[in-house]
Amino acid sequence: MADEIKYEYKAVQTVRGTDGVVISKMQKDGWELVEQLPGRLRTTLNFRRPKRPLPWRLIGAGAAVLVVFAAIIGTGVVLGDGDDEKGASASSTVTGETPSAPPSADKPTADEVITARDDREFAALLKADPCGEANVNFAAEHEGQTVAFDGSIRHMASHGGARTRYDLLLGPGDKGPRTTDGPNFKYEDVNMGNLHLTGEQVPATVAVGDKFRFVAEVIEFNPVQCLFRLAPVSTETR
Repeated sequence: MADEIKYEYKAVQTVRGTDGVVISKMQKDGWELVEQLPGRLRTTLNFRRPKRPLPWRLIGAGAAVLVVFAAIIGTGVVLGDGDDEKGASASSTVTGETPSAPPSADKPTADEVITARDDREFAALLKADPCGEANVNFAAEHEGQTVAFDGSIRHMASHGGARTRYDLLLGPGDKGPRTTDGPNFKYEDVNMGNLHLTGEQVPATVAVGDKFRFVAEVIEFNPVQCLFRLAPVSTETR
């Protein structure tokens, strides 16, 4: 039927606890939640939204303009004096591609590592209120991407009473347990091997106050506990 609504579909995976943030963000962009499939660690959210109709009038007008241009070019070829250089110039005017703009330094791609030096949003986050809205927005926008920052261990505790697995609370800067600014970054249920320790002198273990260059994947932000969960990628001694 001509009036039948056609939809486009999108599936998004979220870490448990961030469903509401992601759903709200998607709904602002016009997506409708049609299915929510909870998993053991992640939830799959299925969305849909009506496809935008193609502007046929504008397309038709554009095609007419191209026909006129083609006729003008054809006339120029017939009446031309055979000058190859002029012909090449006319051809490049019609078929040449406009160079694409370089990606913005403030919008890193999924493969890039986000640092305070290259990303103003992340630089501001490292000095922001640990419970502020900036944490929610950054976690939702950059879930699954990698960040890197100079920081220190603020607190360390065994995970669930385990002897070799830990929960680490990290902070930006070098102040360790005296850190007051920036997110409460957390590594949850990790051992020394999970930290992927590197550097000139790799320690056998870590302790509160130790300073590192943390490279980690963004997992989620828990607004109730004000905890910004990360997954370690590498931990370089400083």
